[in-house]
Amino acid sequence: MRHLLVLNPNTRADLTERLVGHAQTQAQAWAQAQPKPVSAPTFMGATAPFGADYIASERTYVVAAHAVLDAWHRHVLEHGRPRAVLVACFGDPGVWALRETAGVPVMGLAEAAMREAEALGPFGIVTGGAAWGPMLERLARGLQLGGPGHLRWVRTVAASGGEMAANEDAAVHDLSQVCHQLLADDAQFMSSPEAPSTLGAVRSLILGGAALAGWAPRMAPPPEVPVIDSMAAGVRWLLAQT
Repeated sequence: MRHLLVLNPNTRADLTERLVGHAQTQAQAWAQAQPKPVSAPTFMGATAPFGADYIASERTYVVAAHAVLDAWHRHVLEHGRPRAVLVACFGDPGVWALRETAGVPVMGLAEAAMREAEALGPFGIVTGGAAWGPMLERLARGLQLGGPGHLRWVRTVAASGGEMAANEDAAVHDLSQVCHQLLADDAQFMSSPEAPSTLGAVRSLILGGAALAGWAPRMAPPPEVPVIDSMAAGVRWLLAQT
């Protein structure tokens, strides 16, 4: 079986290694849970050869889209074509261009997580980096989510995912506070006269960001509002391509 590719549009090779480790661990658990014995697929990583060490602005996003195409071609020349590729940035730079040229299934973290969330109903996004707010709202509009759910809120903390990873405990606390505030604001809005009768309350939250992979279980929202880890959602999509 051909390998599955985790393509990191950031220039941090250590982040790529960590994301591939997350993917391989999740795949091992998936393989063990199958009704018949199967082998976990093999994951490989590729890192952007130029650009930002962590994408957090329109400018670095545009550069990253170019870097994704470059990293893809380098990887194929050295390792051959994978079965599918996950662009491991919550914002999906270069995904549409890579779909046009790769000849294999391509997905980004944001779309993978939003597709999962929309099946549950209206959802909110919590992530790092203030610039991502309008960028993610634009992406959601472009995806034209067709299920019962739609993006209701995007909330950000000032620090980027890369900055938060340097002080994980403090970042988890801050993100948890943002999650609870988002849900409180949503409940207040839903109880107000301005809320349309056809509008549903938030049913899930997405914790977005490659550097935040594995943090979702620590967010501790109400149990009826699951937190979707964007990297885990991306790996679930990859596993569905096997």
